Amino acid sequence: MAKKRQEDPPKGLAPWMATFSDLMNLLLCFFVLLFSMSTIDAEKFEQLAASLASSFSILPNGASAIGDGVLVSNGVSQLNELAEYVNNMGYEAEEQEQDDAITEVKQEQLAETEKIAEQIEELTAANNIGEQVEVDFNGQYVSLTLNGALLFDSGSAEVKEESKPVLDKVAMILTKYNDHTIEIEGHTDNVPIHTASFKDNNELSSFRALSVFNYLLEVSDLDPATLKHSGRGEYIPVADNGTAEGRMRNRRVEIKIYSNLLDE
Repeated sequence: MAKKRQEDPPKGLAPWMATFSDLMNLLLCFFVLLFSMSTIDAEKFEQLAASLASSFSILPNGASAIGDGVLVSNGVSQLNELAEYVNNMGYEAEEQEQDDAITEVKQEQLAETEKIAEQIEELTAANNIGEQVEVDFNGQYVSLTLNGALLFDSGSAEVKEESKPVLDKVAMILTKYNDHTIEIEGHTDNVPIHTASFKDNNELSSFRALSVFNYLLEVSDLDPATLKHSGRGEYIPVADNGTAEGRMRNRRVEIKIYSNLLDE
């Protein structure tokens, strides 16, 4: 008797693979839906996604072991992409936290310098030097600006006798902020200078800042370790050097009291 011919197996994927692939995609959709409907810890969700990707990668190499044409492989690839997406979310959240922390510190610095500026304005008014000392502030420091003509003769770095009473009162005010870094800056206009004493505006501004520095130390208990000086020449004008009034404003000495929060 002739043997019955064995039927050829059906072509294409085995039915269970299609069912299994559908199940994987449904599970993926389910977890994405859960993620979209809830607020969860990004780090924990990343761990969960990575765990799922590892569990569903049936072969050791995951998607690459099965092939791109198989739905199971695509499902695993989507899980890996989901894990990467959540991981990026974690980095973005961390960056946002850092930005928020920086913004908070800047706000605290501004609040501190604003408070100091208000105190100094009250003190300059009480000591009758409000017209000689201009007070301003930003998020880094409070500045006390004294006109160069008040402090020095033209082309000179020697403190004028008539300006010393003003500097005495400024020194008294500064001692209240002895725990802050205080910097004395000399500034000039852009008119070139070349004398026997100073070859240019850089030298003139430096020596003027040094003269005020030495005088303040002489008449007060300011800490030399937190007091410094620098010459800035003509390079940071506050007014137009094209006018006599603007040049007069640019010839100045600025005393900056820095926020203590800058060191934190």
